[in-house]
Amino acid sequence: MAATQDSVVTLAQARAAGLTVHEVHRLCRAGRWRAMARGAYLVDADLQDGTPRRARIRAAVASFGPCAAAVLSTAAELHDIAGVQRSEEIHVSVPGTAARPVRSTDPRVTLHQLSIKPTEFVTVAGIATTKPVRTVADLILRLPRYPAVCLVDSALNQGLVGDEDLPDIHRLIRGRRGAVAARGYLAEADCRAQSPLETRTRLRCVDGKVPPDVLQLEVRDHDGYLLGIGDLGWRRHRILAEADGKGSHSRPDAVFADRRRQNRLLNAGWAVLRFTWADTLHADYIPWTVRQAMQVAVRRERS
Repeated sequence: MAATQDSVVTLAQARAAGLTVHEVHRLCRAGRWRAMARGAYLVDADLQDGTPRRARIRAAVASFGPCAAAVLSTAAELHDIAGVQRSEEIHVSVPGTAARPVRSTDPRVTLHQLSIKPTEFVTVAGIATTKPVRTVADLILRLPRYPAVCLVDSALNQGLVGDEDLPDIHRLIRGRRGAVAARGYLAEADCRAQSPLETRTRLRCVDGKVPPDVLQLEVRDHDGYLLGIGDLGWRRHRILAEADGKGSHSRPDAVFADRRRQNRLLNAGWAVLRFTWADTLHADYIPWTVRQAMQVAVRRERS
């Protein structure tokens, strides 16, 4: 049972399997089990290298009964929706009518009383949580613009939320605090963005009055051979921008592949700009760099 539940079992499950409360406590005293939350235990704790994050979430939700569920950023984490900064905090909703946080004995757990319909729940690896549509709706009301648009972009790109779901999100946020700003975040979302870094780079360009005219631009030679794909593209000026994150772009094989692709694009007359997460923290740098590349392209055309 534990093998299918991130090594976590509840006291009720242990008793149903034939263990007594005394035996469970003895296993904990021996260090073989570890109490993670009220009535939730990590099995074979002495063999575990730390505590898996999902195990902590599972234990926290289980400790508040069968009607509890992961919500907000914890729900986004379970669905693997990017855009929200990860933390040790775990958000759990318990039945109630007031949408307000409630004190928990565990400082890492924040309890909420959110009014959620039964049809808005789903399970991820056996953990009750809000559906992606409800998760996105709850979070964009609470997040600033950049992480909110990143969140929606990620959900759309992964197919967790589709265009047909956007009216439902509008319905869920209607009349709630932050709804006006949230509607703007939905309007700015683009399913083609493949990472929060791409979204942030695009938003910097939009704010700097140099928005890209296409995302995931394929550049081919006269024979149709694919030279490369740019995260953001300005076709008139033959400019591509790449958002270089710490993940796939940082591996040695990826670095060499990026260099070869960039050489092909440069030889084909395309300017290739590369931006990192640190670049997106400065409002002016990315649009200024794009604008400079545009001016170079115009001078090249005139000459």
